[in-house]
Amino acid sequence: MENRQLLKIKIFQDGANLNDMISAYEEGLVKGFTTNPTLMRKAGITDYEAFAKEAIVRFPALPISLEVFADDFSLMADQARVIASWGRNIFVKIPITNTRGELSTPLIKKLLQEDIKLNITAILTPDQVQELLGVLRTDLPTIVSVFAGRIADTGKDPVPMMKQCAAMLKSKKSVELLWASPREVLNLYQAEECGCHIITMSSNLIKKLSLRGKDLRELSRETVQMFYDDARKSKFEIKSDKK
Repeated sequence: MENRQLLKIKIFQDGANLNDMISAYEEGLVKGFTTNPTLMRKAGITDYEAFAKEAIVRFPALPISLEVFADDFSLMADQARVIASWGRNIFVKIPITNTRGELSTPLIKKLLQEDIKLNITAILTPDQVQELLGVLRTDLPTIVSVFAGRIADTGKDPVPMMKQCAAMLKSKKSVELLWASPREVLNLYQAEECGCHIITMSSNLIKKLSLRGKDLRELSRETVQMFYDDARKSKFEIKSDKK
């Protein structure tokens, strides 16, 4: 990606395909990785621990966020401790609520007190970030993941919310704000403008980063070329009624 050094925001690849992770790492595009049970299921992962440990071995110097999958807070705590033990570069993903809508802040406070690095996930409102302010530490690396893409899916503009969240977290020097679930490359630049430290991107979005600064007239011509080539490859015909 040309001019990637101009970006202040860090890109974390979101997914569970090890080949895609390796490719992005070798190209120097990403500064970390995130995944979740849904992405793992889509990727056909059947052994959570084996996948996680292989990723840790492959990328020992980059942060990797791995999520608990229990719904009971005591079981979440047990899983978090096990996951954290797999590597020093692990951030354990703890959802802001369980499936019953109960806030996980007491659990988050407890795990942070145990020096476990967390990625607090599935946040969709500034109020949820506000709930965290009393338990976040200023001396332990922590990620706060706000799902801006899902906010946008509801018809709400996530940008003002992300700016509000960034302002709330400004005094927490060890805490990084992450723009989660982006829907387009534009979100990368919006996230940076909002003051986010990190954005997650799928492998498909990462591939589009090469378009940065591309001449739009040339992109227009290439788009027409794509339509033309695909029509020829498909051997489409429109028969004329003229005799």
